[in-house]
Amino acid sequence: MANDLNPLRAEAHVERTPDPCTVVIFGASGDLAKRKLVPALFNLARERRLPGGFSIVGYSRSPMSDEDLRALMYEAVVRFSSSGPPTAAEWESFAAGMFYCQGGYDDVAGYARLKARLAAIDAERGTSGNRIFYLSTPPSLIGPIMDTLGASELARSAPGSWTRIIIEKPLGYDLHTAQELNAHISRIFDENQVYRIDHYRAKETVQNIVAMRFANGIFEPVWNRRYIDHVQITAAEAVGVEGRGGYYEGSGAVRDMLQNHLLQLLALVAMEPPTSLEANAIRDEAIKVAKAIRPLAASEVDTHAVRGQYTAGWVGGKAVPGYREEEGVSPTSTTETYAAIRFGIDNWRWAGVPFFLRSGKRMTKRAAEIAVQFRQVPMRLFTTTEADLHEPNLLVMKIQPDEGLTLRLAAKLPGHAIHLRSVNMEFRYGTSFGVRSSEAYERLLLDCMFGDATLFTRRDMVETGWALMMPILNHWAASGEHNLHFYEAGTWGPEAANQLMGEGRAWRRL
Repeated sequence: MANDLNPLRAEAHVERTPDPCTVVIFGASGDLAKRKLVPALFNLARERRLPGGFSIVGYSRSPMSDEDLRALMYEAVVRFSSSGPPTAAEWESFAAGMFYCQGGYDDVAGYARLKARLAAIDAERGTSGNRIFYLSTPPSLIGPIMDTLGASELARSAPGSWTRIIIEKPLGYDLHTAQELNAHISRIFDENQVYRIDHYRAKETVQNIVAMRFANGIFEPVWNRRYIDHVQITAAEAVGVEGRGGYYEGSGAVRDMLQNHLLQLLALVAMEPPTSLEANAIRDEAIKVAKAIRPLAASEVDTHAVRGQYTAGWVGGKAVPGYREEEGVSPTSTTETYAAIRFGIDNWRWAGVPFFLRSGKRMTKRAAEIAVQFRQVPMRLFTTTEADLHEPNLLVMKIQPDEGLTLRLAAKLPGHAIHLRSVNMEFRYGTSFGVRSSEAYERLLLDCMFGDATLFTRRDMVETGWALMMPILNHWAASGEHNLHFYEAGTWGPEAANQLMGEGRAWRRL
């Protein structure tokens, strides 16, 4: 139609599309495939961003037919698609490229069936041998899947085609297991085939960090230790472990959030300007920052890191149990549901500027942001009374739930006398552009189809992140309950976290 009034579809018409390909989802009957992956792929199809002939093959141990998979995913898309349920015509077109293959994850015969099915799809739908293998499975299955892909010769690309693999976190349990996993991956796949996913990096505000810093001349001159006092990076959740206590017991806040998501955000905020927007140029600068972060000695952990665990309390007007009362959790558990760490970066730009990372469950509300606080002006030029003491300038990049930017400035109150108050200048993605922001998984899946690894985590970044966290985790493991601080559900974490801030600083109340 020449006059398309749908802004999403009008925008999609001018965007490039990737090569025809097939996405193979291992663990297709699982929660991630239903809640995130297939709804994201449907949204991309609805917006005409997927190539002609695009196909999906679900692979799992569950007995299922093509039609069974299509029915299961129809219910998932109706429930979880951020762009709304499909029309009959939209679903018919999308589901025509959806297929199922049953087999075990180390079953050579099952992979032979998968290989034959992929060859048939190449012939029927013109997908040209291009494949993405998405491991939507528990970490224990990563090794068997990769080994069997290698043994079945599915890991290598045919001439003129490409093969890529997407691996979900957790990428190891500690530094040793992360190194083992990466070595295992490298025996089967080349590094340029591997896409380690971190959905936080695909959020609009996170992507906008690079644009905000390097496309605006007003920020770069002040983006350094001379003008910035400190940086706070927060990921707060109102929910608890949501029936996943058994999993969380082996994880905790540092492994779940700080080692990957928050450290990635720190690197983007603190990195030097890349030479280009090519994936490795950006990732090269990010790893330089990560390697410049000063590791904590065991003697520093208690003064630079705080761990907490929630007790019973109230969240959103509802009484909730403490962590130790959750299903699957030990009544004497020392697993941290809250962690806060103060890091320093030893380079010319950031020497002396503390970076504060914190994440917790059962906090006051769900929110994630990066707050860059600038230094207070050196002269109290406008201060005549205590009431005139205004707050320093602050730039807040809100990641969720309302993505956008806020800049706090000082302004004069109306009237004859000069009195100052803080005011905010705000920008919101949801209202500024009039279009739906892509979900994180939509962006990441599309980038993988294009072969763009910018928003994915490289091997060296994974291992550097673990190396920074291991002294903290090892110290806590050896300390038992000694330095575990309890906090009431529905609060902003343990009071002990305030000790990290130092004089004149405080955690933001989001």
